[in-house]
Amino acid sequence: MDNVVWTGTWVAERLGVELVGDEKLGDLLGLALRRNPRRAHLLVSNVLGKHVPQSPSVVYEYGFALGRRVRELLGTEDARAAVVLGYAETATGLGHCVADGVGLAPYLHSTRRPVPGVTPAGGFEESHSHATSHLLLPQDPGLLAGDGPLVLVDDEFSTGNTVLNTIRDLHARHPRERYVIVALVDMRSAADLGRLEDFAREIGARVDLVVAASGTVKLPAGVLEKGQALVAEYESADPGAAASAPVARERGTTVGGHPAATRVGLGWPRGVPDGGRHGFTPGHRVRLDGALPAMAARIAEALPAGARRVLVLGFEELMYAPLRLARELEQITAAEVRYSTTTRSPVLALDDPGYAIRTRLAFPAHDHPDDGPGERYAYNVAGAGFDAVVAVVDSAADTPELHAPGGLLARLADHTPRVLLAVVPSHVPARPSTERPSMLPEPLRGPAFSSYAPDEVGWLLRDLSDVTLEAPTEEREEAIQSGGAHYAESLPVEYQPSDQYQELFRAALGTSAARIAQAVGAVTELVLAERSRSPLGPGQDPSAPLPVLVSLARAGTPVGVLMRRWAQYRHGVDLPHYAVSIVRGRGIDPNALRWLAAHHDPADVVFVDGWTGKGAITRELAQAVEEFEAAEGVTGFDPEIAVLADPGSCVRTYGTREDFLIPSACLNSTVSGLISRTVLRSDLVGEHDFHGAKFYRELAGSDVSVEFLDAVAAHFPDVAEAACRQAKELLTADRTPTWEGWAAVERISEEHGIHDVNLVKPGVGETTRVLLRRVPWKILARAGAGTDLDHVRLLAGQRGVPVEEVAELPYTCVGLIHPKYTRGATGADGRAVAV
Repeated sequence: MDNVVWTGTWVAERLGVELVGDEKLGDLLGLALRRNPRRAHLLVSNVLGKHVPQSPSVVYEYGFALGRRVRELLGTEDARAAVVLGYAETATGLGHCVADGVGLAPYLHSTRRPVPGVTPAGGFEESHSHATSHLLLPQDPGLLAGDGPLVLVDDEFSTGNTVLNTIRDLHARHPRERYVIVALVDMRSAADLGRLEDFAREIGARVDLVVAASGTVKLPAGVLEKGQALVAEYESADPGAAASAPVARERGTTVGGHPAATRVGLGWPRGVPDGGRHGFTPGHRVRLDGALPAMAARIAEALPAGARRVLVLGFEELMYAPLRLARELEQITAAEVRYSTTTRSPVLALDDPGYAIRTRLAFPAHDHPDDGPGERYAYNVAGAGFDAVVAVVDSAADTPELHAPGGLLARLADHTPRVLLAVVPSHVPARPSTERPSMLPEPLRGPAFSSYAPDEVGWLLRDLSDVTLEAPTEEREEAIQSGGAHYAESLPVEYQPSDQYQELFRAALGTSAARIAQAVGAVTELVLAERSRSPLGPGQDPSAPLPVLVSLARAGTPVGVLMRRWAQYRHGVDLPHYAVSIVRGRGIDPNALRWLAAHHDPADVVFVDGWTGKGAITRELAQAVEEFEAAEGVTGFDPEIAVLADPGSCVRTYGTREDFLIPSACLNSTVSGLISRTVLRSDLVGEHDFHGAKFYRELAGSDVSVEFLDAVAAHFPDVAEAACRQAKELLTADRTPTWEGWAAVERISEEHGIHDVNLVKPGVGETTRVLLRRVPWKILARAGAGTDLDHVRLLAGQRGVPVEEVAELPYTCVGLIHPKYTRGATGADGRAVAV
């Protein structure tokens, strides 16, 4: 190691700068020249994970060890009362790691990203920086109001101005007895050494300092002018282009995506913030720890085979999430994993072994910063021999600028064979519910959006009709199963039924309309009996609140319309009805819930769906509502779903538990008001937008949406007595869900070697969806199933999918999606094959 050149040599020799202090300072720090008129040199940390790619374990352990020392200094009781505060942008990840080491304290970091409507709890200036304004935006206003110790974390403690300005500002608002300053290096000059003690006496508090190493930088006279002259000289010779020729790259395929990068779906745990910008608790860390192995595994699966060197590249203030992902990836792969992040900091790049910043990639800002557009940088990435780069950004930064020619992804793709993109959902701090609705639009209604009458349903959706979102079924399946895209980021090409299939639909409607009408009547009577706050019938209070039907788009919407029609027919009441989006793995649209809470009592909301399969959406809704209410401070939503058919025994409120053909499952948009399945993609759906969907006006000639509704409603008089009798029986019956459908799906998944319940779709409705939208592997049909499966057999025949009869099957049929699908597994014609 003696022949290794110190990465501060070049600057030290030319500027006369001298680094003195602890022996390990040279290992921790190098030197570079700032492109900044306020300071000539930059101390470049080798263990921070900002400018220099480093082992993520090394980066994490430095911060964690400092946190352990703080915990020992404070003792367990004071550590439990402490708050850890980090500095943007360089120390956000370091502060997180320190908080992990303390173990018991919540964490907050300053930010340069303001949030409309969130009042800062403090702020300060960083005088030497290229971007000075720091904001403190905790979601909990009381986070900084306690009297326990405040632990302030920065990468270096030099003049001390930034930290002391922060303490002075916060101490004036909320005085406390103890502060602890934490830094990787203490680089104060002799003149600054006494300031800390003087400051502590001034405010009447104890101020401790915990660092990994100490030293100082000796600067000769005129160093600023000399540094500026060197920057001008070398930038004119090489204006910052990376010192490495572009390499051939593998172009990842993503749905509606971008050729420079392959998107990896992380499965980020819902409710866990992306970082400490608005506060991060020990409980959040526990949940993140539990989710990290699966997220890192998804990244590992997307890496190119035989990758030897991999860089996980974070994004400005977003340092902790990519660091933890990188550290987990390091544990599970044979590759050499390194970690660094992009930065605002303008630094001269110079390809010399004695200089800390060898290469620079420059690209436009891609998160619409409050201070306007500007240049951003990734250092020491080009020419570093990475076989893959995993760019990790938050959803606010997943913008067209990120994907544009000359943007970060394109710049990375010029210097590595494979670029992966992992997006962490941006945490938006909760605000009082009265502030949000004014930002939200009114519901969309027909005929401008959907072929339903305007009073039948209001769609709490964003109209994306002019956006091309459709992708071939095979392309979608491969991207979804590989983690390259979430199913809600694109749409399948709309199935156009043949004349034979349309005849089957009408035949099915003719034979099942009465059975559907009775189930509609039974479930509506249950809802009115159990969820009305005033009894219906003679003498009812006309001003009493009624149930508000909220159907889950789109399968639930025709059922919601029919339930509304039954209430009109049988009781003469008009139930409000809206359609909202729910996405597996992403939850229900929170903006739709905010709108509903602002316009109705949440206690009156009844969620409606068409049928249950294994109960995945039932569980998804329950968890999403719980997390929404906890975050928003809104209470009263009941996550119980009312469904037409509950063959999976997943809910209490249903019209039947038989698994029979519901004709609205036979088709897609043409039986659902010409509305597509819902879409959730960060570049199309903003913070204050509803989830999106398309209105297929061009399919009006094939639309049977109203025909379906009218055919079922025409049987209401015939089935009224039977439906009411059935509802009375259900009211007194034990309707406790048994979840037997979920158990059956788990068994089928293992018996057929699939090992993924998401690829097993039970019931007639879900099986039909598999055949219409996914790449089917095979269909399991209950032996002796009759005409309910005629349309399934026809679709299966058209796609070359085998139908196997099974003697013991709790559903009429089960659709199996092709496991581990690739286009090679289905042949050139895209047809599934029997295995």
